[in-house]
Amino acid sequence: MSEAKHQQDSPIEKGVDVESIQLGVDPDAEFGGQEARKKLERRLLLKLDARMFILVIIYILNYIDRNNAAAARLKGFEADLHLQGQQFATLLSILYVGYIIMQIPSNMILNHIGKPSLHLPICMIVWGVLSILTGITKNFVGALLTRFFLGFMEAAFFPGALFLISKWYKRSELGRRTAILYGGNIISNAFGSLIASGILDTMQGKLGDAAWRWLFYIEGSLTVFFAICAIFILPDFPATEKGRWLSPIEKRLALRRMEEDAGVGDEQETELSRHGSGLWMAITDWKVWWMAFAMLSQVVALSFNSYFPTLSATLGYSATVSLLLCAPPFILAAILAYINSRHSDRTQERFYHMTISWAIGIVGFIVSICTMNVAARYISLFLMAQQYAGFVVMYTWVSNSFPRPPSKRAVAVALVNAFSQLGNVAGSYVWPSNWGPTYRNSYAICIATSGWAIVMSYIFKLHLESLNRQMEEEERERGVTEKGFRYLI
Repeated sequence: MSEAKHQQDSPIEKGVDVESIQLGVDPDAEFGGQEARKKLERRLLLKLDARMFILVIIYILNYIDRNNAAAARLKGFEADLHLQGQQFATLLSILYVGYIIMQIPSNMILNHIGKPSLHLPICMIVWGVLSILTGITKNFVGALLTRFFLGFMEAAFFPGALFLISKWYKRSELGRRTAILYGGNIISNAFGSLIASGILDTMQGKLGDAAWRWLFYIEGSLTVFFAICAIFILPDFPATEKGRWLSPIEKRLALRRMEEDAGVGDEQETELSRHGSGLWMAITDWKVWWMAFAMLSQVVALSFNSYFPTLSATLGYSATVSLLLCAPPFILAAILAYINSRHSDRTQERFYHMTISWAIGIVGFIVSICTMNVAARYISLFLMAQQYAGFVVMYTWVSNSFPRPPSKRAVAVALVNAFSQLGNVAGSYVWPSNWGPTYRNSYAICIATSGWAIVMSYIFKLHLESLNRQMEEEERERGVTEKGFRYLI
């Protein structure tokens, strides 16, 4: 059966109650009719958004715990641990080794147990403790071990969060929510630097410890605190949610919404019968790997993120001012990411909302190569940071492109994200100190990889257009008048 044929929707597959239609019954009758359903749906979304917002806070802490080594580097981290050569770059890259290993198993476990309200916070508590332990390390080996296991536990969060929101929100709602979630990542780059600046400036020598050690203690403790809060706030999946915050009719509506949106009623599916079915469907779908390689390429282009304080420092200001200057570019990037994703949802278009942002980022890389003017270089940091506005849309595109079954979507989202993190491993070595302060070679690599991501995304767009045309032709041949499932491009 062709892929387009597989996605073709009969009335049943569209989530429409055929028997009700034949009897002239309103399929929304159980919700009190169409108007009553709309009101109920708005109330459901408000409740969901309020609970899901804890994911933004978690993601801020997730990225702060991941990137605080870059800030600590400015206040004696390397000297106190006696790091030499490429050892600091190795500390950055080893986190992503653990991060890559655990993402797919974590999402498979999450889909199986159906309890994100326990799975994600427990992992969060462990990584918070590991972040605290980084502050007591005395040498390279100790830091290496804590960083590896930190990545191992952090791996559960982002693909798990993407999978969680994809189980509650329709495709037309997903882009904005993904942008809000990923905004936690972007904001962490802004406020993480501000928080780090305050801690590094005021905690030096407190209780006999260096300020960079307090950075890990304080930020790790915040993570543990919010993880405990998340246990009582995060929802589970629509099929497994038993909390009092959701009424029985709201739960039925949540399931109906997703069945209608995905085109088939399998949202209650778990992997109880075949634990590896989702894994096999994902790894044998070439589209999953294509998107994984495209995202990997763009992740390399975004590798400047881990070295942003270093790039800011090339402007010639003090360590404190350099950290403060990191905030504005990412604040702008967070705002643009939300606006861009919301417009992408409204227009139901993904490709141009991604690639125009990446092209502007390439202009930023070129500016940094061509001039040493301080003002121009700082503006280039804004142009580079706004690439996240397009990158957020790419995550939405991945979720949209593999809508069903849920077990496959869980693995596909995790696999694409996990594989793309190889770009962070490689990216850790793209910015060696001896290439500074111009970092021309580094920027050239970013231009090449971002350009390649645009090319791969364009080819993927053409393929999805072809599948959509094929489905339209099959509908015409079958005399189907109602439009079925379509890939978003």
